[in-house]
Amino acid sequence: MKKHDTPMLDQLQDGPWPSFISGIKRLRDEHPEQRINEMTNDLLGQLQHSYETRKGYWKGGTLSVYGYGGGIIPRFSEVGDKFPKSREFHTLRIQPPAGNFYSTDILRRFADDWEKYGSGLVTFHGQTGNIMFIGADSESTQGFFDEVNEYGWDLGGAGPCVRTGMSCVGSARCEQSCCNEHKIHRLLMNNFTDDVHRPALPYKFKFKVSGCPNDCVNSIERADFAVIGTWRDDMKVEQEEVKAAVAKKGRKYIIDNVITRCPTKALSLNDDDTLDVDNRNCVRCMHCLNVMPKALSPGDDKGITLLVGGKRTLKIGDLFGTVVVPFMKLDTEEDYEGLVELAENMIDFFAENALEHERTGEMIERIGLVNFLEGVGIEVDPNMLDHPRTCSYVRMDSWDEEAEKWFARKQAAG
Repeated sequence: MKKHDTPMLDQLQDGPWPSFISGIKRLRDEHPEQRINEMTNDLLGQLQHSYETRKGYWKGGTLSVYGYGGGIIPRFSEVGDKFPKSREFHTLRIQPPAGNFYSTDILRRFADDWEKYGSGLVTFHGQTGNIMFIGADSESTQGFFDEVNEYGWDLGGAGPCVRTGMSCVGSARCEQSCCNEHKIHRLLMNNFTDDVHRPALPYKFKFKVSGCPNDCVNSIERADFAVIGTWRDDMKVEQEEVKAAVAKKGRKYIIDNVITRCPTKALSLNDDDTLDVDNRNCVRCMHCLNVMPKALSPGDDKGITLLVGGKRTLKIGDLFGTVVVPFMKLDTEEDYEGLVELAENMIDFFAENALEHERTGEMIERIGLVNFLEGVGIEVDPNMLDHPRTCSYVRMDSWDEEAEKWFARKQAAG
C-alpha cells in the first residue's frame, strides 16, 4: 500500500492538542487489518485533496437497513476513482443510553464489531447525541446493525424525523439534579421510536433533558423540546458551610466571585459571614451553587421547566428555546404521561403546520407564539420568556383593550 502524501494534514498535528489526523494515521499505520489500513489511507488522501482544492467531495444519497428509513448518513465520494477504498464512507448512528452510561464490556464489543464491518473510526458523541460509527461501505451496514441490535442497541435518527435524545449524567452522579432525567429521556424516546426510524416530519425534532439550569447538554440552544430541572421554593443555605467557605477563601474572594456575580443582585454577605438570599429575584443561573456546592443547593419543591424552539443556524439564525411551561411537577406516573402527551401534541402540530426544512422555532417565529400555544393546548402565562426584557419602559395604556380581545377570542374558541 502506497501512502498518500498529506503535507497540509500533517500541520494539524503540530499544535498542543490531540489531532484527529493522528488517530486516523494510527489506524492506517498500526491496525492489523489491511482493509482498515487502505480505507483510512484513501480517506486521508481525499481529505488532503479537499484541502488543496478547497472543495468538499462527499455527496449524500439514500441508504438504510431493513425496516428503517433513517439512522444512516450516506457518504459517497465524487473522487472515488482517485481514492477507491474510501469511495463509500457511510456513518451509522447508534442511540446512546440515557445519561451516556456504558459498561466497558459494551464499549469493547462496539469496537470489535466496528473493526469487523467498518473503518474503526468512532465519535462519542455527535451533535445530535448519537454514537457515530464513521466509515462503512453499503454492503457492511446491514451486518453491523444486525450485530449491535442483537445485543440491545438501536439506530438513531437521521433525516426529517425525531432525532436521538440526550440527557445529562443526572441524579446518578450530580448533586444539582432536580428531576429524573433518565426516566424522562427513556419515556420520550420509547414513545417516539417509530418517528425516529421512519422520517415523516417537515424537518428534525430534538429532545434534550438537563437535570438543572446548568443545562450540561445545551438543550436551550439545541433542542426543539428542552426539559430543564428546576425548583420553585427557596434555595437551601447551610450557613455553617458559608462561614467555612469565607474562612477558607476570604471575604474578598466570596464577594468578588459569588456576591457581585449574581445577575439580579439577589445575594448579600452579612457581617457575621452568613448569606442572605432574595429568592424572589433569584433567576436560577446556578453560579453561586456551582462555586459553593456545600453551602448552597436547590430547594425541595423540584420539577421541570419546558422550553421549545431552540436550534442552531438554519433559515433565520440561532434561536434559544422559549419557555412555554414555567414549572411542572413530575411526582406521579400521570405527570409523566402528561409530559409525553404534550410532546405528542407539539410533534403533531409541527408535522401539520411547519414548512419543509423548517425547525419548530422557525415555525413559531412565522406563525406567532400565541397561535402555537393555542394549537398545542397550553394556556398563556406571563412567565413564558423568549428573552429577558432589555428596556425598563413598558407601555400599559392599551393593556385592558388587548386583554379583552384575548378573553373574547378564548370564549369564541369554546
